[in-house]
Amino acid sequence: MPSTTDGVMVTARSVLQEARDVQRAIEMIELGARLQAIEAEVSLSRDRLLRLYKEVKGTSPPKGLLPFSVDWYMTWMANIHASLFYNMYRHLLTHAGEERIDALLKAFRMYREQVSTQGDVPVLDFTRAATLVKFFESDLLQLTACTRCTGQFVAHAHDPRAGYVCVLCRPPARAGKKKRSVSPDDAG
Repeated sequence: MPSTTDGVMVTARSVLQEARDVQRAIEMIELGARLQAIEAEVSLSRDRLLRLYKEVKGTSPPKGLLPFSVDWYMTWMANIHASLFYNMYRHLLTHAGEERIDALLKAFRMYREQVSTQGDVPVLDFTRAATLVKFFESDLLQLTACTRCTGQFVAHAHDPRAGYVCVLCRPPARAGKKKRSVSPDDAG
């Protein structure tokens, strides 16, 4: 039943939704999301998000542009990490019955946990992961099955699927090689 506060109608649903939005915004801030990515996911004002960000992080949010190119996800290491994350996200969304934003948050936590368990450093940050999901929703990317390992990998939308070989089965020639450090003997 709606109630009035200072002549304004307030419903239980709106108070609960606002509380959920605040909690989700806090989680996104803690996961390193950029302010623009948070604004796209919750229904809180920019001023409120700025105050919340400063309270959680103790500093103002970073400025700058968000990722905007699908090509970033096609590079060797980024494709492996994006594919891992997106498959987790898709599983939570379709099989666990999670809401979109909750699936995004849980999948990103799972991704970071899985990568760190393997002793590696995450390639995706939360903003890149959220942008990846947006690119899929905009039909700019698709998952394509590798003909060798049958894994599902991030690929450009509408690219031919027949004969696709993933970056794990066919890594680039210099994949995984580190730059040779110059020893004191080589420097002279």
